[in-house]
Amino acid sequence: MKEVIVDLNHVWKRYPLRKGRPGFKEFVLNFYKFFYTRREDENRDFYALKDLTLQIRQGECVGIIGRNGAGKSTLLSIILGTVLPSKGNIRVIGRVTPILELGGGIHPDLTGRENIILNGILLGMTKGDVLQKMDTVIEFSELERFIDLPVRTYSSGMYLRLAFSVAIHADPKIFVIDEVFSVGDEAFQKKSKEAMLKLIKGGVTTVFVSHNLKDIEEVCGRAVWLDRGGVVAEGEPEVIIGKYREEAAHIK
Repeated sequence: MKEVIVDLNHVWKRYPLRKGRPGFKEFVLNFYKFFYTRREDENRDFYALKDLTLQIRQGECVGIIGRNGAGKSTLLSIILGTVLPSKGNIRVIGRVTPILELGGGIHPDLTGRENIILNGILLGMTKGDVLQKMDTVIEFSELERFIDLPVRTYSSGMYLRLAFSVAIHADPKIFVIDEVFSVGDEAFQKKSKEAMLKLIKGGVTTVFVSHNLKDIEEVCGRAVWLDRGGVVAEGEPEVIIGKYREEAAHIK
């Protein structure tokens, strides 16, 4: 059995819902309300994750499903290390390459070529590695004619294609993906999915969040259903997605 490289044990993530301290005017005008509700407000916390335990092994592709607010984005952020758990332990072995908010590192005043270098370095590549792969990244993005123009002149679809093309060539060890197959037009979406499948079949460990359940069934070897910050069920994608659809139909 392959090594566990993403290991979450009894992880909780709490976000306080109480407001910040009031200004002097607000305090004076609402003194009694503030005094009598302060203790109650202090206990109003939101738990995005509740006692979540999850293990992902080397080479697995795990799909995360669930309604909005189930805790999917928080789970990805904790795996990435951009958010720390309030309680519990997490261990991640290897560099994590995110494809979340595509284009988050793109600078609009730089050219497409300059942004490839910038984003490649942000994703952990050396400048030499990026320059070596430059032509391949540009060809994949299909932006040859526009690559030396400022990105602010790009359409939103071009913007996202550039960001995805960099990420897909960043030698990922662990991929964390959120709704990536919605990038660009239909032809580019198909091309993106084929590139992702090639990486996954090549052994890249992948955590994939999507509301498109068909993508989860096609790409993933295991599905994890989250609800209210906890794991409802996990197993073969077809089985878990079937249960999820039954629950969704019952709620409607």
